[in-house]
Amino acid sequence: MSEKSYPKGVAPAPSSIYPTWAPAAKDAVGTALGTSRVWFTMAQGIITEVYYPRLDIPQLKDLGFIIANGTDFWIELRRLGDYTVTWQDDAIPAITITHHHARFMLTLKICIDPERDVLLVDFMLKGDAELQLYLLAAPRIGEDATSNQAWRDVWAGHLMLWAEQGPFGMALTAVDREGRPALLQSSVGLVGRSDGWQDFKLNNGMAWHYAQAGPGEVAFTAQLSCTGTLALGLSSSREAAATLALQSLSSGFETLWARYCQGWQQWLETLHWPPELEALLDSKSLILLRRSATVIKVHEDRTFPGAFVASLSVPWGEASNSRGGYHLVWARDLVETAGALVALDDIADAQRCLIYLIATQQANGHWLQNQWLGGKPFWQGIQLDETAFPVLLASALAERNALGEVRVGDMVRRALGFIAHEGPMTAQDRWEETPGINTFTVAVAIAALVEGSRFLAGLELDCALMLADTWNTRLEEYTWAANTNLAQQLGVPGYYMRSSPKDILIHEGAKFEHLLIKNRGNYPGVAADEQLAIGCLQLARFGLRAADDPAMVSSVQAIDLLLKANTPNGPVWHRYNGDGYGEHPDGAPFDGWGQGRGWPLLSGERGHLALLAGEDARPYLQAMARMTGKGGLLPEQVWDSVAIPERGLYPGQPSGSAMPLVWAHAEFIKLALSIAAGAPVDRPALTWARYGGRHLQLDYALWQPRQRVKQLVAGQELRVLLSEASQVHWGKNDWQNPADVITEDWGLGYVARLPTKEFVAGEHIDFTFYWLDRKVWQGENFQVVVITGDTP
Repeated sequence: MSEKSYPKGVAPAPSSIYPTWAPAAKDAVGTALGTSRVWFTMAQGIITEVYYPRLDIPQLKDLGFIIANGTDFWIELRRLGDYTVTWQDDAIPAITITHHHARFMLTLKICIDPERDVLLVDFMLKGDAELQLYLLAAPRIGEDATSNQAWRDVWAGHLMLWAEQGPFGMALTAVDREGRPALLQSSVGLVGRSDGWQDFKLNNGMAWHYAQAGPGEVAFTAQLSCTGTLALGLSSSREAAATLALQSLSSGFETLWARYCQGWQQWLETLHWPPELEALLDSKSLILLRRSATVIKVHEDRTFPGAFVASLSVPWGEASNSRGGYHLVWARDLVETAGALVALDDIADAQRCLIYLIATQQANGHWLQNQWLGGKPFWQGIQLDETAFPVLLASALAERNALGEVRVGDMVRRALGFIAHEGPMTAQDRWEETPGINTFTVAVAIAALVEGSRFLAGLELDCALMLADTWNTRLEEYTWAANTNLAQQLGVPGYYMRSSPKDILIHEGAKFEHLLIKNRGNYPGVAADEQLAIGCLQLARFGLRAADDPAMVSSVQAIDLLLKANTPNGPVWHRYNGDGYGEHPDGAPFDGWGQGRGWPLLSGERGHLALLAGEDARPYLQAMARMTGKGGLLPEQVWDSVAIPERGLYPGQPSGSAMPLVWAHAEFIKLALSIAAGAPVDRPALTWARYGGRHLQLDYALWQPRQRVKQLVAGQELRVLLSEASQVHWGKNDWQNPADVITEDWGLGYVARLPTKEFVAGEHIDFTFYWLDRKVWQGENFQVVVITGDTP
């Protein structure tokens, strides 16, 4: 058939589309440490999402290959599954992929031009002489699948595949080893009807040569020479993208590969690794340690320095059309990531994280649940730990005299003001789910109040510490569950609950209230005191409770019995019992409900607790290293059930949720460095010094409208903390000897100190208050009873 008889013109469109993304289990991620603003990912041995000019704007879904003889044999590489992944020098994201088949071997080398917005892929096909190499690509310009336009055309004498949408343009071209055009024939189409895969499915070869496609979800197809280099340029127009691509090809692939590797080598040499690690860790852990630093750095944006996204993936992307995925910023993940950078003495990157956080703080002091890089919200929730974490980062840098000229006072005051007003309750826990009092969240909030106090003075400092001490003292009152059905089943006296409903601040019976579990379809959940989570380990990591505290010991026993899963690659822990965020039992992708799996990240958290308990934490680190994917990246979750080979799910190996998870790589680094240091490297210094795992005995009881203490121990002073200036009217034993106390401004709130230290058990204090600015009484009376014994 001559080319003149091939279908040409405008490519036909499918009747309907459901545009999804590439699989989330990545083999590799990469970017250049230069002026380029392009990032690439790889999965199934091919290139997947490519981002430009920011980390939150994917421009390509995937770029893969078909090997065919044009008559009776063709195979798509991503379905072959027999390939190896090699990182240059183990830690440089210059990637070599080698695909193996009985009839051929295809080698791909992938990097970014450090000076231009161009992705480069060097290719070499060896094997049967009749086999040819074909390219399949799915542009997703501007993250859009409905308005893309595509063309095949000639530009400056070179055959080009072009795509445009809005302010973005893409150009793809290729040359062989002699610099001659390597796109031998080409076509554009629309996914599901006229794309290259449909062509091969119907014709066993490349029979279509459409010149134009769109608007819609467009696709490129091209026959390549057997060896050469292709360039994918990105810019503000297709012509500009083509010029960039041709510049890169003219520079020579090996030259750009060397420059790319040199940039990464120079950055890696700035990091400080404890010399004792070589003797402490096995080779696999050492490789993952250096690679983890690279993974973190890859996820930093160029337009907004210091903005590190959670992952260059869309969880279960092959079944998801989510616009956000994980290529967004979570303040919590960002600070957890920055903690690893601080531990490596990468102060410059950590400072940029803090500066970005200062710039994106909301007016009332909190940070968004997650956000696009420019600061616009994606999800709409509020998580108290995400307001606390930036304060910890500021304090960690201050502890090292590394703030420089970064001014943090206003940020800290606004953050602590929000924590004081909203805490210890959170609208969502760290998993974007449950409201109430959560041990992980409250641990971070307490630490923020203590660490933030270094930037305060006078009564404002006293107020921050008063709140921290009060919440720390009342942890068990808020979150301890004893003699429950679950505790009896596990054979433990009790445990720290996953989360206490917000009413626990008013009455203890709230522990028995129903607590909804998300992502479980119509599953109604169970009582709050029957739910257990691993987050309480943060209490020991931050020094609020000792690792050998009876409550911590009992909780860890329960966690290991209920949440631990043993896999061929080592133990892994679930977030909480009943978790629904994971694949379905049959391995189908999460679609709003499923069954939660084990998180390697939590193996790291469990390893930190082991270290604090005087145990060897290296087995936890080694387990994490064994749970990596084919390209040596840490996943969010691993499969921990019976193998399902047809879905690529095997025990102890990555599931389809997200990989890499930057937070997990940061946790791996911190655990390794903590093993070398003999203590958690990210423990907040002031918090550890103040508490050191000890229980406090306070000489006061703090009352707030949202935390209405009903008792105080004889000898304690009653303090009333309000959000506005007020006059507290009070008396004792049914309003005897009434008096008034005007609140004093303590910076984070207004405090009235009632002289109750001489009261004896059996007496009670009556009070109400008058809002001075609003000139109105509260309209209700309150009572606190004096008791004997330990502080309630």
